[in-house]
Amino acid sequence: MATAHSSLLCFLLCFSYLSVSFSKTLFMPLIHSLSKTHFSSTHHLLKTTSDRSATRFRHQHRQQSRQGQVSLPLSPGSDYTLSFILNSHPPQSISVYLDTGSDLVWFPCQPFECILCEGKAPETNSSTPKISSSAKTVPCKSSACSAAHSKMPTSDLCAIANCPLESIETSDCRSFSCPPFYYAYGDGSLIARLYHDSVTLPLAAPPLVLHNFTFGCAHSALAEPVGVAGFGRGVLSLPAQLASFSPQLGNQFSYCLVSHSFDSDRVRRPSPLILGRYSEKERRVDASVKPDFVYTEMLDNPKHPYFYSVGLESISIGKKNIPAPELLKRVHGDGSGGVVVDSGTTFTMLPAKLYNSIVTEFDSRVSRFYERAIGIEDKTGLGPCYYYDKVVSVPGVALHFVGNGSSVALPRRNYFYEFLDGGDGVGKKRNVGCLMLMNGGDEKELSGGPGATLGNYQQQGFEVVYDLEKGRVGFARRQCASLWDSLNQN
Repeated sequence: MATAHSSLLCFLLCFSYLSVSFSKTLFMPLIHSLSKTHFSSTHHLLKTTSDRSATRFRHQHRQQSRQGQVSLPLSPGSDYTLSFILNSHPPQSISVYLDTGSDLVWFPCQPFECILCEGKAPETNSSTPKISSSAKTVPCKSSACSAAHSKMPTSDLCAIANCPLESIETSDCRSFSCPPFYYAYGDGSLIARLYHDSVTLPLAAPPLVLHNFTFGCAHSALAEPVGVAGFGRGVLSLPAQLASFSPQLGNQFSYCLVSHSFDSDRVRRPSPLILGRYSEKERRVDASVKPDFVYTEMLDNPKHPYFYSVGLESISIGKKNIPAPELLKRVHGDGSGGVVVDSGTTFTMLPAKLYNSIVTEFDSRVSRFYERAIGIEDKTGLGPCYYYDKVVSVPGVALHFVGNGSSVALPRRNYFYEFLDGGDGVGKKRNVGCLMLMNGGDEKELSGGPGATLGNYQQQGFEVVYDLEKGRVGFARRQCASLWDSLNQN
């Protein structure tokens, strides 16, 4: 682990010579965390991923019914990581998941204990960062402390931090640090303390150094062994902190996820993460091709203000248009509804009625020609699945968002995964393909939370733009690996 850790730090530092202007735009690599060594077969990989997507989505709604629970973000990103350098003595490289469904930047700190993390975390935490003397604890009067504690009043925070009554009454609690806070995701949680320190974001020239960067240092967690860079709409998120340094960097970000189809050989190329606005010329991989973005409005969620929610009008299967329920077209006052564009969930989750309508239409077109693979559906958690010989024909799938002409046709590989069953040495080898959308449950079970999530698997091969200034999300088909090369050349 120590050798791998040193190699990562060298990778980050060596890349810092690239000529990028951080006053307007910063480019960073996202690395896919897929490792086939963690899975015994393709079935195991797909089943683990589908179960994780369902657990995150459904657990989010179950939390809402618990008395006294605050609204929770979605679970942290499980697929794509970004890295930065903590400017301690010596400097330490930190890899964290990109997560647009939460609003906190945190990572494990030594000593670190993770409960129910078997198979998720390395057996040794020798690479776990140490907080150095350069890090300063955040005072309890800080707005950052209030944000971490769900906007708890400063006087309460100071009392929790054992600030004397006289100091509380005179509003002089600056010398008392923010007490530890509890932060819960859809399928895990942690206790952390807030710190300020200097961090460096690589791939900027000169390297972009953020002083007084606020982050959570966790010594204990439940099922969350890896840190998270929250990109949601909150004051502690990475974009919000960038905006305080440079509004041009924080008012827009985008990413372009390299299509991997669960093939570790295809995810060695980085996926570009773009912070800030960049010119149309820089966007062009081919000088003759202008990227065609489709935008839809962001919807505010009063109960989950960190979500990037959008409205979904319908989904088409071939030429058949299937209307979305009202739940997905808008967000209601109790926080219900809308579709969350989420980098942290792998597969798209849909309400049961809409999902079943899609499956019925899809199956009516495909099962006439191909054998249904029921056994594969049980093993992978996906469906419907079909056996085929050489080439399989499936109808197209398109998402129609609220707004004039806001339609996005998904590439086939984004919704239909083809693999070789028995290719792991078990049974006769047969080609099989599965629909990659999932059932999120009945509408009545989705109260208080998002009606659906648009997962990162369905976002592959698109540049997804989060335009905070104009309040919109945009999609454009891209060759993401080529975009990374083009951006660095520019």
